[in-house]
Amino acid sequence: MSGDDLGGIHLWLVLWRAARAVEEHAARSVSAAGLCASDFGVLEALLHKGALPVNTIGKKVLLTSGSITTAVDRLERRGLVERREAPEDRRARIVHLTPEGRKLIKRAFTQHAADMEQASAALNESERQTLLRLLKKLGYGAAELAADDSNGTDEAPT
Repeated sequence: MSGDDLGGIHLWLVLWRAARAVEEHAARSVSAAGLCASDFGVLEALLHKGALPVNTIGKKVLLTSGSITTAVDRLERRGLVERREAPEDRRARIVHLTPEGRKLIKRAFTQHAADMEQASAALNESERQTLLRLLKKLGYGAAELAADDSNGTDEAPT
């Protein structure tokens, strides 16, 4: 490998292309279940975390308040979720899976897990552990830079 192959731009490009390929595989998997990514995310959060307030779901699946409300409305129209009053605060609404929603997301999640395992099959266990460790290290490092940039600490000392 030449020195250019180890540069930050090349690393970013390879990472971006790999992420896009995995993301496209994931999108096909979710779509095969008759769901869009946001609906799958909402249903998966409810399956694994239980009933949740709308704003909590939005934070877990990285959707804005408007987008999460739209997704829950769409799922409610399909009979996959229902909103109920919170017992401790009647102003709050808690989103629950319906029996039909639970059945759909269990089946979809099982297939999605298998599809994502297939997408990761090129790596053995040791390579996966190494990749996870390195991606976390890269992500934390980039996050620190982003935090420094937003705090104005990237300026040259005077």
